[in-house]
Amino acid sequence: MTKNYIIKLKIKEVLEKRKITQKKLAELSGVRESTISDIVRGTRTVINFEHLSKIAEALEIQDITELIDFDSK
Repeated sequence: MTKNYIIKLKIKEVLEKRKITQKKLAELSGVRESTISDIVRGTRTVINFEHLSKIAEALEIQDITELIDFDSK
């Protein structure tokens, strides 16, 4: 039987919790604001690991589970 995995990025939640705008995150990370917006809205189906790394670094993420939920169905 094949398992399906769901990966959910929690960037929106982290930004809200830290009171940081997408624009500010773009400035801090060097990732385009439109790219961050697409990721937050969930409209981007392919995530560039370099972008995710820059976002995590800009947000000073210590544990990647702060940014990513991983669930199997």
